[in-house]
Amino acid sequence: MKDARVEAVAAFYESLSPDTLDRLNTLYADDAWFKDPFNEVRGIAAIARIFRHMFDQVEQPRFKVTTRIVDGDAAMLGWVFRFVMRGREVEIRGVSHLVFDASGRVVIHRDYWDAAEELYAKLPLIGRVFRWLASRLAAG
Repeated sequence: MKDARVEAVAAFYESLSPDTLDRLNTLYADDAWFKDPFNEVRGIAAIARIFRHMFDQVEQPRFKVTTRIVDGDAAMLGWVFRFVMRGREVEIRGVSHLVFDASGRVVIHRDYWDAAEELYAKLPLIGRVFRWLASRLAAG
């Protein structure tokens, strides 16, 4: 059975654009906490700033939610994030852990993804260093 709260969040991210950021307040509590590998903020305005910054930094950002797991007031969303940076398409796979309040709005949003593998290793100069380091640390 589909969870309306989770479906609303998934639909929001799959249609995310600078014009849709003003809808965050319909999905997130005023004091919602958001954390990803680069940011940790509280409040809708701060969360919106993160996404505005994303739109300033990359071209054609888009999310595709691939997995939904719901357990009471918590959910995990698996996703693929694609964007273009410096003419190259980049793909990041990750998971968002969401917790909903009694009114059905997100109070905790924690993104988990491997910045080293999913981002740094794909960059031209830094990527070589990360790939070399990973090969040195790998067993076998």
